[in-house]
Amino acid sequence: MNTVEIRQQIKEYVDQLSPERLLVAADFLAYLAERDDNEATEELLKIEGFKEALAKAKKNVKQGKVISIDELQRKY
Repeated sequence: MNTVEIRQQIKEYVDQLSPERLLVAADFLAYLAERDDNEATEELLKIEGFKEALAKAKKNVKQGKVISIDELQRKY
């Protein structure tokens, strides 16, 4: 079953739920989405030097040391 078919099947199930069960489903989906975000964040934080590079990037942005997307496109 591909992603489109799975989404369609989920939509069919959702359309059959009572308002109370719909709230439960919404909470569960929010939990799953948050968990994915947390796992992705943890994975990034495990990369050696990532925290330092992120801090440097934030500092550069704050100081206006950035390149616009248009400038990047012209460069490359």
